[in-house]
Amino acid sequence: MSSSSSFKANPLSLSVPDPALDRWLRDSGYLDLLDSSTSAATAAPSRATPINPTSASSGAAADVLAFARTFASVLALNPFARLSTADLAAPTPSWSLAFLGLPGATSYSWPPTPTQARLRVQENVRRYARNYAALSILVFACCLYRMPMALLGMLAILVVWEGVRYCRERWELATRSPGVGQVLLHCAQIGTVVLVCVCNLQFALVYAIGLSYAVMLLHASFRKLTPSSLPDPGNRNRRAQPKRS
Repeated sequence: MSSSSSFKANPLSLSVPDPALDRWLRDSGYLDLLDSSTSAATAAPSRATPINPTSASSGAAADVLAFARTFASVLALNPFARLSTADLAAPTPSWSLAFLGLPGATSYSWPPTPTQARLRVQENVRRYARNYAALSILVFACCLYRMPMALLGMLAILVVWEGVRYCRERWELATRSPGVGQVLLHCAQIGTVVLVCVCNLQFALVYAIGLSYAVMLLHASFRKLTPSSLPDPGNRNRRAQPKRS
């Protein structure tokens, strides 16, 4: 009885799965319209407000509070909450127009509300997941270049595991002597831990992960939602089917 009455009061209160709702919003372009309309709505009152000393001080305090609230919401957000394997398997967006966009306010702006910040971060991480992964690899390579001992440790670890693979395939340890193969694997694992600690490879990993995460959050929160030219991965097969006459 209560469910029927609530449905009569609000016919739009039906529960819709989040993936289906996100796909419909993305295909229809409502995410982009919501982002642009929110930015315009927050910018309009600031242009219409007259300038006086008291209102300027109170407005500055309100702006600082809004900035802190939005920044805290971005830090507390999990950007990978709605990331799926289909997003990682999608084609990589172009680095020039899609990822970087145009300089200035046409492609970048500070999100005025925490809701808009969460919307941008979650959607941009899904759109540019492969770009962020490539940037993470590039940042890790730069950290290894700046830390020669870590680079030598990384190369030594690769040599150790390549030697283990060669010995297992050369002498067929997996079938002839599985015990010797397990001992060899444990020795390689111990050697990897020793090389990581001696060559300070863990610091390169921490620096690379932290810097990549910061760059991703900054770009995802500042990058405006623009109409995506890429098809949705969930509808790719359906759109690729030819029309029947």
